[in-house]
Amino acid sequence: MSLNGCVLVISIDTAKILELEVMTQYCKMCELNVKGEHVCSNYKGSSGNMEAVGAFRIFERSLIKRDLQYTEYYGDGDSKGFLQVKDIYGENSVTKLECIEHIQKRVGSCLRKLKKNTKGLGGKGKLTDKFIDKLQNYYGIAIHSNLGCLEKMQSAVIAAFFHCCSSNQNPMHGQCPTGKDRWCKYKQALCDGKVYVDKTAGLSNSVIKVIKPTYLALCDKELLKKCLHGKTQNNNESFNNVLWSVLPKEIFVHKKTLFWGSYMAAILYNSGYLGLLPVFIYLGIRIDPTTLKNYMGIDTERIQKSKRQSLPSTKLSRKKQIS
Repeated sequence: MSLNGCVLVISIDTAKILELEVMTQYCKMCELNVKGEHVCSNYKGSSGNMEAVGAFRIFERSLIKRDLQYTEYYGDGDSKGFLQVKDIYGENSVTKLECIEHIQKRVGSCLRKLKKNTKGLGGKGKLTDKFIDKLQNYYGIAIHSNLGCLEKMQSAVIAAFFHCCSSNQNPMHGQCPTGKDRWCKYKQALCDGKVYVDKTAGLSNSVIKVIKPTYLALCDKELLKKCLHGKTQNNNESFNNVLWSVLPKEIFVHKKTLFWGSYMAAILYNSGYLGLLPVFIYLGIRIDPTTLKNYMGIDTERIQKSKRQSLPSTKLSRKKQIS
């Protein structure tokens, strides 16, 4: 159980942290039974509810302090925070968006749950973990390839299902795209006047009949509409890494340390080490030229590392290591 928490709002457009709520359940003064007034912890409740309470506080003060309203909430599919803020400015005033990577993973989790609960569905020639991974991968590719267009996205994820289930004896490529956008090797062979030999086993009609409703439920337009933005929650994970470099999660800290460490992490995340310079100037701390040079070097290396990790070749290498 975690006694400390940090809830933040990150802009989807700029990837910058806009607002922060630092929370803790622990108060040293209360533990020591200190008499008189003291600043107690700002949160009383369960650790699991911190996200929801933090999100509500941030959205609630947006009008008072910022004179603005957040119109979209971008989080996990099971996020409790959204339920707290969706009606905060009026009924359904905040719209829920989905992380496309979480939706992609949902394909795998739903099919694995179905296989576990359906006797005889798993095994050789049926719904294996390898085949589930394939379906999940094709689903993600279909979403990434059709951002901004709901009709094309829905057609692509449905086509991906039948394409993966196809075999040489039972080809089901009718919904696979044609023309310059075609990715299906069967359709490519037809266009070139060749005969395509499918070496994959595919699935039998009896297995397809069982898994089809579960997969098609994830092809619903209302769900896919929330994925049109094409964004992921990688920015959130990036901030977590920065925060844990300042305040290691294995070490418990009190509220004051948590507060200053969280805001320092937000500065480093938004502006790098050079972002600390205005703070030092405000505090009257003189910056040595060597320190400034080192800060610039750290920021430059961080940007270069990020660019390297974003290269297609680097992403392919990471996928090969995982597989």
